[in-house]
Amino acid sequence: MEQHQDNSQASNAAAPKVPNASKAPKVSKASFKKTFRLYKYIRPYWPMFSAGMLLLFITSLSNLAFPKLLGDLVDNGTHSKNISAINHTGLLLLGLLFVQGILGYFRINIFVRVTERSLASLRQQVYNHLIRLPMSFFLNRRVGELGSRISSDISLLQETFTTTVAEFIRQVIIIVGGVALLVHTSAQLTVLMLGTLPVIVILAWFFGRVVRKYSKQAQSQVAEANTIVEETLQGILNVKAFANEFFEMRRYQNKTSEVAKTGIKTGTYRGAFAAFMILGVFGAIVAVIWRGAVLIAMGSLQPGLLISFVLYSTFIGASVAGLAEVYATIQKTLGATEHLLEILDEPAEPITDSALISPKDQLSGEISFRHLAFHYPSREDLNVLQDISFEIQADQQVALVGPSGAGKSTIVSLLLRLYEPAGGSITFNGRNAGDFPLSALRSQMAIVPQDVFLFGGTIRENIAYGKPDATTEEIIAAAKQANAWEFIQRFPEGLDTVVGERGIQLSGGQRQRIAIARAVLKDPRILILDEATSALDSESEKLVQDALEKLMEGRTSIVIAHRLSTVRQADKIIVLDKGRIVEQGTHQELLTVDGGLYKSLSEMQFTH
Repeated sequence: MEQHQDNSQASNAAAPKVPNASKAPKVSKASFKKTFRLYKYIRPYWPMFSAGMLLLFITSLSNLAFPKLLGDLVDNGTHSKNISAINHTGLLLLGLLFVQGILGYFRINIFVRVTERSLASLRQQVYNHLIRLPMSFFLNRRVGELGSRISSDISLLQETFTTTVAEFIRQVIIIVGGVALLVHTSAQLTVLMLGTLPVIVILAWFFGRVVRKYSKQAQSQVAEANTIVEETLQGILNVKAFANEFFEMRRYQNKTSEVAKTGIKTGTYRGAFAAFMILGVFGAIVAVIWRGAVLIAMGSLQPGLLISFVLYSTFIGASVAGLAEVYATIQKTLGATEHLLEILDEPAEPITDSALISPKDQLSGEISFRHLAFHYPSREDLNVLQDISFEIQADQQVALVGPSGAGKSTIVSLLLRLYEPAGGSITFNGRNAGDFPLSALRSQMAIVPQDVFLFGGTIRENIAYGKPDATTEEIIAAAKQANAWEFIQRFPEGLDTVVGERGIQLSGGQRQRIAIARAVLKDPRILILDEATSALDSESEKLVQDALEKLMEGRTSIVIAHRLSTVRQADKIIVLDKGRIVEQGTHQELLTVDGGLYKSLSEMQFTH
């Protein structure tokens, strides 16, 4: 189809704008501010989320009671030898564990509920926005990459919303509260313990940046690998027809190997950091125990206090190490957030519900092209259309003919307002196209393309796409008018026959007639036929052509055709070449033009 050619010209001219994976955005207030934009999806569940945060705060503080109680337990056994005090402390510890278990259960349950509902809202918002974006956005993006944004990137956010934020808060509380209790227990040992903290914090910051860089790179590489899978499975017929299985296997192997290499680099840095944490944190604990043992020997410290101090130090060390992990996860989240926000920040088309069309927006079928010019946004220097002017009266049949690349399908794209003209205008009923609501305009048009796209569901669902609330009787009537009912009845499941991915279970002629039935059901005021019979055999073409003639009755029709035999009866034929109108008139009028392009094309076709 020519539209594919036009689109490919634009996309080849400007390479796909896949985000630069290797260049990680700088962690800044702006980065975190972007991430917190996503927390608006939690807002409807704020009371529940606040309850979860309160439980988190209580359980985190209660953790700090364990070292103190364990130290008391040791001192009761060492000095007072009071069995009653030992039992009392032991029961307190058991009670604390029980309360923590109960509160922990409710906290996790609350956060999971809030997260799942919030991410469902986010997925819906991203998809709803994505589907409303203009065609110019999709020219430079690949389907697999966009699919990965909705699946992989939001899955990363799921982990962050569910556990990462809670872990971050819990560990901060333990670190701050633990340090305060360390000072209270032994200021001398605290100074020794905290000597390593600045070094650990600096290294956590450094390693976090590196991990974030490679994590974001891996995300983009996974998206590219997913694109290869999606494209090859969608085009599996071409893959097999060209015997390119091994080519595609190598392509996927190379991309997944890149993902593995990036993951190994990430693991190397994380491993180095973990090794340092073991050496730094636990080395500091050994030093503290050694110094504490000296203080006990000198009579300056009770054994129970040393036990408490060591446990507090262990809690703090584990929390600092965990904080580094949380920080690395937040790095990944920032990358995923930026990808999603790139999509959400794209300006969407002003789509409205087209179920009710205002009387003033009803189309009469009259169309006027006035000095129309167009170039794709990515190639402003390449004019696809120049100074296109012609009139279409209501209920006329107008044909657009000309060589491939002449701009025929581009005119259709502009008619549907998939793109905006670079110059000139299109009017309906004498009003500028831009004055009509976009959805109202498109809902009164239907297109039957050469390359019919069928969804993977049933024949019923594909026909009903023209009118989702259609009854079975309406669907059958449309199928009959499209000459499709006869072959549909032959299937054991009839209308409920599954057509397979892109309609692979049906022949080309059958797919074409399903598309015509879809257009019949829509009952458009303006019908666009884009090479609707060019890829069919003679028998299928006759059936399809008959269905199209029924469909064109009583409505404005615009027919793009290479086979001039299909447009002889058109009220007007527009001949295009290199983005300009070179001739226009009826079939008979154009045959009288000596040296004319239409006459030349006609002679070439009808003499073979």
